[in-house]
Amino acid sequence: MTDSKKALSVTPVARTEPWWQERHLQKLDEKKAFNDDVDLLFLGDSITHSWEDTGAATWNKYYAHLKPLNLGFSGDCTEHLLWRLQNGEIDNLAPKLTVILIGTNNAGHRVESPEDTAAGVKAVLDEVRSRLPNSKILLLATFPRSKGKNAPMRKRVNAINDLVQRFADNENVFWLNIGQVFLTEDGTVLDTVMPDFLHLTSEQYQVWAEAMQSTITRLMR
Repeated sequence: MTDSKKALSVTPVARTEPWWQERHLQKLDEKKAFNDDVDLLFLGDSITHSWEDTGAATWNKYYAHLKPLNLGFSGDCTEHLLWRLQNGEIDNLAPKLTVILIGTNNAGHRVESPEDTAAGVKAVLDEVRSRLPNSKILLLATFPRSKGKNAPMRKRVNAINDLVQRFADNENVFWLNIGQVFLTEDGTVLDTVMPDFLHLTSEQYQVWAEAMQSTITRLMR
């Protein structure tokens, strides 16, 4: 394991792509337009980002009435989300619930150790708890990757989840692993569910929402 104090996963850094910088500024403006009045906050990477396009119909059905804000950025690793948290994106917010799904790009893009990815998720979690002390947190397990259950990437994701689930205390931080809803009985990911064995189809955003619905309802009471 890399020393977590030196790991890239826990070192906040902004990305340099123009679209990413622009989206960051757009989200600051969006937050202001809401007068910081957000009850349901989503933090993550492309899978969360795509609630705005692939999953838009489901988002409107399940979340539009809950004062939501989507802070998913395609391609983000934990350190990029950490930078965004420290640079205004959640300032002055007081959501009832914050949903976090992050880490798959640490595993896939950088192929870092499960321990380093888990350390990055913990850093994100600690930052959110510090800045949003009254928000409950729903920490989602990283979704299954790769077609087969014995693929190296699938095993890496499972190892990350085994570590990250320990961060839940069922008082402020709640763990939810819905990965099985995307799998066949033998653990296969079909290309009708994830065409690239990573990103969901529009129909699967409905499946995701249904799998979270009772938990979100309970935690937002």
